[in-house]
Amino acid sequence: MGNQSEFIGDVDFIGMPTRDLLAASAFYGETLGLPRSVYMEDRNYSEFETGNVTLSVYDAEKMGLEHHVNPNAIALHVDDVEAARKLLEDRGVSFNGDTFDTGVCQMAFFTDPDGNALMLHHRYAPRTTEG
Repeated sequence: MGNQSEFIGDVDFIGMPTRDLLAASAFYGETLGLPRSVYMEDRNYSEFETGNVTLSVYDAEKMGLEHHVNPNAIALHVDDVEAARKLLEDRGVSFNGDTFDTGVCQMAFFTDPDGNALMLHHRYAPRTTEG
């Protein structure tokens, strides 16, 4: 079948629920340094660009939805996990444990102010797949 779906192209955005749009927007825009592409307080959402996937930060409850924290870490690519970790720690981010090295990549786990799981990630060995 190849590397393409029959009809799905890419992932356009990932939803990041918040109960405080202003604080979450400051975290994603200022703390993480992601470019903000949308901020619509009256519509209860803001969007930030990672280069290949948009992070859509939204207040689910103000949209009539239930608020559920995402416990599955979104891997944010960085060239140097330790340097990025130090920068974020200097900006007040607390990490969950030491940087984890799998033998092919490094990961450093943290959360946004609402508890949504994130990680800094860098693959340093070639990706292998099974046939």
